[in-house]
Amino acid sequence: VDAVVTDPPYELGFMGKAWDKSGIAYTVELWQSVLRVLKPGGHLLAFGGSRTYHRMAVAIEDAGFEIRDQIQWIYGSGFPKSLDVGKAIDRMKGAKRKSRNQDNTKKGVSVDFRMRKNCLICGKPFFNQDCCKCPREDLIPISDEAKQWNGFGTALKPAHEPICLARKPLEKGMTVAQNVLKWGTGALNIDGCRIRTGDSLGGGGEKAETDVKNKPEGWDRPWMHNNAAVEAHASRVRANVQHAQALGRFPANVIHDGSDEVEAGFPQTTSGTIDPTRHTHKNATGNSLSGSKDGSLNNYLPHQYHNGDSGSASRFFYAAKASQAERNRNGSKNVHPTVKPIALMQYLCRLVTPPQGLILDPFNGSGSTGIAALIEQFSYLGIELNEEYLEISRRRLAEIQTKLF
Repeated sequence: VDAVVTDPPYELGFMGKAWDKSGIAYTVELWQSVLRVLKPGGHLLAFGGSRTYHRMAVAIEDAGFEIRDQIQWIYGSGFPKSLDVGKAIDRMKGAKRKSRNQDNTKKGVSVDFRMRKNCLICGKPFFNQDCCKCPREDLIPISDEAKQWNGFGTALKPAHEPICLARKPLEKGMTVAQNVLKWGTGALNIDGCRIRTGDSLGGGGEKAETDVKNKPEGWDRPWMHNNAAVEAHASRVRANVQHAQALGRFPANVIHDGSDEVEAGFPQTTSGTIDPTRHTHKNATGNSLSGSKDGSLNNYLPHQYHNGDSGSASRFFYAAKASQAERNRNGSKNVHPTVKPIALMQYLCRLVTPPQGLILDPFNGSGSTGIAALIEQFSYLGIELNEEYLEISRRRLAEIQTKLF
């Protein structure tokens, strides 16, 4: 196996699923089996939960892998799972709150707002852009103790998932170059995962400045006082910058979903307009890592491109969450609760897999890794215990195989 790209259980018991609380992701034996089938220098990418990632990473390392990095997939659509402390106190004291917007047309009858689509007071729907703004009676504390602790909770909103980047040790006594030549593994596909751009990528030093005030603070060497040496250095920097700009931005260890709250954390950059011939900007038709939002196969691109576009720097790290159309490809009615976006999985597969390589996913789920692998022209081996998810995976993969082959 050339690479392993997988999304194992986060061991949180998510949605009451038994498979998400088995502890398998923490077992050294699992990752030893993965290590055994990988070629020397083969890479592993494994998703984890923010609260449980450390235990998985330790098991991976104890199995014999080298931990190389952690990629952060950041998103804004996570749902807070926090206990309302004030409400819990009222419940403990028997101080019963009204359900949201009590039905006053029937005395003594309370209707749970979760069972209705429209507010009984204003008649507006609860969940859309023009939603009900009536006071939430179920949020008003009753007891004095609940009033004291009103607004306190127990958890933060989930907004990222860490991805463990690990590597099987190189063959004993070999350098990376030797290992790559023998096994085809040991290196990351940096250029294949660059984000091409028209922005200036120079980090300074392109000009042959000799004034001390232009030198990095605390950095001084004898050659810096030699004009010829400084000019030679600047020439090398210019050549490197030109080379980098032709290839694109170096792939980073941050990827995000393009939500407003995530984008707000990135600075604005301006360098031109979007190239209309490329489906790669999230405000156009595509996804900057690879592929389009509509889920159509013909818009999945093998490489990303930003031709002097402008806006938030977040566009260089973008990968949206899976849409309903993408989840339910080929009428699969995908009920898997943790489907990853195909564009993201394409990017990850391409990052760690040599050309025509074989990818293993020991937690196949609904087959997103397999779809991504086939689109990227890799071979794929998936393992799945759940028969329902296996059938969903087969349907989703069948559509891709039909279109590709």
